[in-house]
Amino acid sequence: MDNLDKLSVPKDPEQALAAVVALRRLADKVEAEAVSNALRQGWTWSRIAQALGISKQAAHKRLSVFAPLNTPQ
Repeated sequence: MDNLDKLSVPKDPEQALAAVVALRRLADKVEAEAVSNALRQGWTWSRIAQALGISKQAAHKRLSVFAPLNTPQ
């Protein structure tokens, strides 16, 4: 995943902005799945927050909708 810096930005603004939208959607999907998996594996909100570089409160507020059922909130 460290080769992303080598991607070129399209010169056409429409293509570049469409790429931004696609990347945001992909990032959201990856984040949701990763958080769900982490919680299933017993990770705490503190550990998830640290991995994401945000506060525990911010992680829980924004990502708790992805918590699997029967996971401590």
